[in-house]
Amino acid sequence: MRAIRCVEWGGPERLRLEDIPEPVPGPGEVRLRVHAAGVNFPDYLIIQRKYQVRPELPFTPGAEVSGTVLETGPGVTRLRRGERVAAFVSLGGFAEEVIAREAACFPLPDHVDDAVGAAFLLTYGTTWHALADRAALRRGERLLVLGAAGGVGLAACDIGRHLGAEVIAAASSAEKLALCREYGASETIDYTAEDLRAGIARASAGAGPDVIYDPVGGDFAEPAFRAIAWRGRYLVIGFAAGKIPALPLNLPLLKGASLVGVFWGDHMRREPALYAEETASLLAAIAAGQLKPLVSHRYRLEEAATALTDMAARTVRGKIVIVP
Repeated sequence: MRAIRCVEWGGPERLRLEDIPEPVPGPGEVRLRVHAAGVNFPDYLIIQRKYQVRPELPFTPGAEVSGTVLETGPGVTRLRRGERVAAFVSLGGFAEEVIAREAACFPLPDHVDDAVGAAFLLTYGTTWHALADRAALRRGERLLVLGAAGGVGLAACDIGRHLGAEVIAAASSAEKLALCREYGASETIDYTAEDLRAGIARASAGAGPDVIYDPVGGDFAEPAFRAIAWRGRYLVIGFAAGKIPALPLNLPLLKGASLVGVFWGDHMRREPALYAEETASLLAAIAAGQLKPLVSHRYRLEEAATALTDMAARTVRGKIVIVP
């Protein structure tokens, strides 16, 4: 079968398309024919050895897929051959076939597209866990989303609207902010054209956001936190800007505010029952049309390096997928 291989640490241009043996499922595992694989920022980091997970070389990147069960390993009882699923696989997704744990597979409703099935687990899963669980976002609260037109940012606009929040989207262009309005933002801030703190004050009528969703980090973190409302919750999602900010600890003291870490991967491993419940809620909302993950572009397997480069350059809207 064909697979994208990381044989040396470095940028996407070092990835190779190779023929490798078909994988064999072990106990509790299934072999999937990959219909689509989601492209995520950790995929870009992991091939450069900059992610918290550092696999041995060589390996195939790609953490989330949709596909059809081709073969079941010993002890698999819930899934059957021919069943369509969405699966979180951590590694191996950028290939024609992949191994997944049965516990990490979720049956896809017939009318949920393969591309959507490959594009919601990480971004929407992270965001549901962040907003509903870690922040306990309540109806009527103000939610500020930084990097709002990216994969997790757009998911935050969508889920925030679904949970009844007033969504303020911050992004780097009018075009991106127009998309955020389609996904639930009632106020927007173009932080290339307006000072971020001034924009937050304007968009929140001076009150500040109750919850800040930050997948970007970098230089916007401190001014955003300085604008947070009393008892606000600042969700640390990631550092797409590349710089991990250092906040003065007097800021949460003065606002009675909380810094809240969101590590979806460990949440999935440590709290599997809650993770399964959250994912079931997400799939039900997607199937009902209440949430609408955006897949803006599909790439061929041999275009994986281009897909990762485009995603890292933050030129894509929502999610992109690789279709073997």
